Amino acid sequence: MKQTSKKQTDIKNLISKLKKGDFVSLSKAITIIESENIKDKSDSNKIISSCIKQKANSIRIGITGVPGVGKSTFIEAFGNHLTSKGYKVAVLAIDPTSNVSKGSILGDKTRMNTLVNNKNAFIRPSPASSHYGGVAKKTRESIILCEAAGYDVIIVETVGVGQNEISVSEMVDFFLLLKLSGAGDELQGIKRGIIEMADAIIINKADGDNIDNSNNAKSEFSMALKLYPVKKSKWKPKVLTCSSINNKGIQPIWKLISDYTSLTKNNKFFDDNRKNQNKYWLLQSINDKLQSDFFNKNKIKKELEKQYNLLDKNKTTPFAAAEALFNI
Repeated sequence: MKQTSKKQTDIKNLISKLKKGDFVSLSKAITIIESENIKDKSDSNKIISSCIKQKANSIRIGITGVPGVGKSTFIEAFGNHLTSKGYKVAVLAIDPTSNVSKGSILGDKTRMNTLVNNKNAFIRPSPASSHYGGVAKKTRESIILCEAAGYDVIIVETVGVGQNEISVSEMVDFFLLLKLSGAGDELQGIKRGIIEMADAIIINKADGDNIDNSNNAKSEFSMALKLYPVKKSKWKPKVLTCSSINNKGIQPIWKLISDYTSLTKNNKFFDDNRKNQNKYWLLQSINDKLQSDFFNKNKIKKELEKQYNLLDKNKTTPFAAAEALFNI
């Protein structure tokens, strides 16, 4: 009983310190919510429930782009620019490949060595997870904790692959796509869905011999954006160029995001969008719970193996196999 009481006190103290902006307490709290240990579930719920009540005046920014586009360099330049203006910046990562490669997008923090040592910045690599939905959910919860700790700008970084961008767009206010120029047809191979989600396209590495190519890419993307329907936010996505390594073009990007925030707060889209995102994550959480409970049943595990064997022998169909599992 005494041990339980002490643990409750420890969690209360952790939450109290977190809300005062204590860096170590924030890290510890995120570790608890990332934990797969069932014993940490109760503490995790207490932390999130307490932090979500904290009124946050933040902006959540999603940043995506293929490997090699310069995300780390851009985030470091962007983050340092914001902290120089008095903002507190948190950087979180979603990386579904981390459990395969044993690394993460932000695993090599030395690539952002000045931001790592910036007292007004917090950087958190992706949690290791066996399935993508779990990583995304925990990142969503980490955003809530960072806001409770007083961070004004939350950056969610992701690799530009598959389901990734959809989940990120459902947890941020502004979605930014980083691109490179000089690789031939600028629009070739880019997924239509990503452009539809993007609130801005930034042509990175616009320096040296690549300036003309970057400006050409900017024109090409700007023309392409005109073909897309008007967004619900009434915001018209823009294309800008920057050189992260030379720290050029960073301020206009922040100005663009600030303009977006002003527009969407005035027309109520900002708040409405966050409410809709909460509903999205409610449904996602229900799906995750139902799926977890279903597949953790011993009878289901045995029957699933049986249905796999029948499928391999062409003795059933995926639909009939699913029906058999549901009828157990």
